Amino acid sequence: MPLPAPVMTTVLPSKDVFGIGTPPATSGTIVLLSCREVPLSAPTPTVILMRANKYAGRCAECDVTVEIAAGQLIGLPGSWRTICVACSPTPPPRGDHPGWHLTPLASLDFETTGVDPLIDRVLSYALLDDRGHDFSGLVNPGVPIPPASAAVHGLTAEALAGAPAPVDALAEVIAWVQDLIERGVGLVVFNAAYDLTMLRAEATRWGLAQPDWDRLFVVDPYVIDWGIERGGLGPRRLTDVAAYYGVALDNAHDATADARAAREIAYEIGRRHPTVAAGDLESLMLRQVIWFAGRAEDWNHYARRVGRPLDDPAGWPLAAQDLTDVRIA
Repeated sequence: MPLPAPVMTTVLPSKDVFGIGTPPATSGTIVLLSCREVPLSAPTPTVILMRANKYAGRCAECDVTVEIAAGQLIGLPGSWRTICVACSPTPPPRGDHPGWHLTPLASLDFETTGVDPLIDRVLSYALLDDRGHDFSGLVNPGVPIPPASAAVHGLTAEALAGAPAPVDALAEVIAWVQDLIERGVGLVVFNAAYDLTMLRAEATRWGLAQPDWDRLFVVDPYVIDWGIERGGLGPRRLTDVAAYYGVALDNAHDATADARAAREIAYEIGRRHPTVAAGDLESLMLRQVIWFAGRAEDWNHYARRVGRPLDDPAGWPLAAQDLTDVRIA
């Protein structure tokens, strides 16, 4: 018996959007051409292990035996593939070409109480500007911090007891973002639909003026990475993409470390993919909107078959706004 068609539900972006895997590619309503660069001559591959395979099997490329956690899982839901270390994918080499990656970029990251940007709260932030000034801070959310979240980033109620209240701390964050907007500086945010939606919700919650979102240039390595590979490299958390591009991330789930890694990934993407780097930040914004929509359409094709909620193809760089879901406590 076929599943009934699900009702369109806005699925809010999660801080960890990769646990369910990347949706399968389809011929959906939005067709994207891959912009992956294929070098004419590849250097000796660097061994990069991202998501380890959970089961023993044979390498899909060279057919050698791969023991549990000795290889890498790539592909799409329903067609996962295990490959050995020697066959692990590598990015193309750096090139000498013009593009947006040659301009200084800022970067932002939050650590939070959970994965719902409308309900959960900011606990810490990192603001790395384009002029070499780094700012970070803690926020006392005034609500309980779930033990599961504290176990990830180490931020507890005790650690935040003396931190500023959200209305004060986030006013500074918003002013910093608005300054970037006024100066036309690109802001790197890995999975921007989560962090920026949360900042908008926090501003609404505490009666703060919103940044001029329509004029903000966002560089989202998560979305761009999908646009390049169309999900073919498997689950792609920040740690996965950093490993793929050889970017150091020694203290994951620390806001400063994550923001720094995200910005360096953005630079590496620009250095290694001329077609992605081409153009200015305004044109990159348009391409990211299309890539995000393409990913959502791919997911929705899969979700309809298995009865899962549907993603909003228009949910980047901000998820659809529903003020009734922004809660004070």
